[in-house]
Amino acid sequence: MNRLENRIAVVTGASRGIGREIAKRLAGEGALVACVATSQEGAARTAGDIEASGARALAYGCDVSDAAQVESMFAAISEDAGPPHILVNNAGVTKDGLLVRMSESDWDRVLDVNLKGAFLCIRAAAKTMMRARYGRIINVSSVIGLGGGAGQANYAASKAGLIGLTKSVAKELGARGVTCNAIAPGFIESDMTSDLPQDFRDHVVKSAPAGRLGTAEDLSPAVAFLASDEAAYITGQVLVIDGGLTL
Repeated sequence: MNRLENRIAVVTGASRGIGREIAKRLAGEGALVACVATSQEGAARTAGDIEASGARALAYGCDVSDAAQVESMFAAISEDAGPPHILVNNAGVTKDGLLVRMSESDWDRVLDVNLKGAFLCIRAAAKTMMRARYGRIINVSSVIGLGGGAGQANYAASKAGLIGLTKSVAKELGARGVTCNAIAPGFIESDMTSDLPQDFRDHVVKSAPAGRLGTAEDLSPAVAFLASDEAAYITGQVLVIDGGLTL
């Protein structure tokens, strides 16, 4: 199904894990995908794999927490491929620690990448989306943004902030044909969750009705749907994809 044919999509944090799978899925549905990662080499690996499959992709290195880099990146994408129709804000980092021991720099870095980065990318993309009167913005939040997480005050704040940002953008841009939604994944098999203690992993598996941790492949179809014309009347929503863990 090529429901994203002739669309240009930007996916941040595309070098690995969830972002990589989302980029591959959007490309597989016909979009030209601009793969964005802090490392140009990482972005290029994903883009190369997409192109090897017969789909279309470009690679860009960018620190999404840097406003000048973000503006330059979107200008380059527009010049190389055209103004983007789809933006997936997936770039994220963790620097977990107990609140009373958390350094200011660890707080700032997580908020800068996870939340400020999404704001900067939305601000840059929205300019052309509003003129075109079309756009799809999907923010990757987390169930931690809904219920908090001990030892994750910075991460929880950033992901909860993404939900508030999502709803505000939906209200601001809806009249211009631009939707903005979020997904809230549960515990997904990825580099970010690879260090979870085994007893905690066992607890998650036991607690979730699905009986397992999620995979990036569980998330990408939902993102592709929200990025499509089929989701034109859905905006400001948070889709929880957690195998029922938060029930």
